Amino acid sequence: MLTRGTTSLRSPLTVMALCAALVLTACTSAPENSGAEDEPSKRPTSSSSPEAEVPRPGDQTVKLTWKGQQRTYKAHAPPGYTPNKKLPLVIAMHPYPSTGRYVEQLSGLSTKADRENFLVVYPDGHAQAFNALVCCGSEDDVGLLRTITDRFVDMWGADPDRIYATGISNGGDMSLKAAVELHDVFAAVAPVSGGFIGSAAEDDSYRPESPVSVITFIGELDRYYDSFDTGIKTWQKRVDCKAALPEEAEKEVRRTTATCADGSEVTTYRLARMGHSWPGGLSNDMAFADSDVNATDLMWEFFAAHPKKRQ
Repeated sequence: MLTRGTTSLRSPLTVMALCAALVLTACTSAPENSGAEDEPSKRPTSSSSPEAEVPRPGDQTVKLTWKGQQRTYKAHAPPGYTPNKKLPLVIAMHPYPSTGRYVEQLSGLSTKADRENFLVVYPDGHAQAFNALVCCGSEDDVGLLRTITDRFVDMWGADPDRIYATGISNGGDMSLKAAVELHDVFAAVAPVSGGFIGSAAEDDSYRPESPVSVITFIGELDRYYDSFDTGIKTWQKRVDCKAALPEEAEKEVRRTTATCADGSEVTTYRLARMGHSWPGGLSNDMAFADSDVNATDLMWEFFAAHPKKRQ
């Protein structure tokens, strides 16, 4: 399906340009829609009827009807899981165009979950896309994420203070949108080759109202590096963060850490030789193996150290 991670995937910024040229109403930006999406960011009242969802160890695919559309997600629980254990939950989101299965294989998060004892959910975007910061589509994916996380707290016993989001490209953008619009849900997010971009970065009022920590991985050979780099700096400025001087984490990898006024933290890995990829990714076209940096390991370490700060 995907032949080259940096060219065959329609990145968020590429789709944004197409939208501007063709005036496609399906592509929207989060700040412009924030008024329309205020209601979905509350506990939804729309009908959502999961099919054959049984909290248990292993894998299962769940179907639900969300606002007239059939949506699916894959749930993974580690060996020995029972609903009374209150495990952390990680939501992992795919690039565009793709599926949850793709990011599961790329990230290795299910294997990591088995080792570290947490739950993972891989939602499928409508038409293989999420309505993130600059694209793609007009579905209420913020409301969908609220529904999924509510179900995992209520049915699966997920710990409400340890809910996290990650994703790559369009999915990475979506994790940052969730950090702002579902700031009461997510403790931390980990966008990979994604960013705080589009009009989100231009609207000073678009920021989380409660602390959400961020770890992000961006490649200096990514054609969108400048936008991603500017975006994370804008995020830090908007939540009043003080960044330390960059340090060399690995060969040709710079790590910057920042502490923020609301108690959150931001860690940024800039990889000199990486393009639009997942550091340490597995077995497909968006994997970047030419470094000792492993985004999956580092994000879990970051997540484990950053439970929700309740104000």
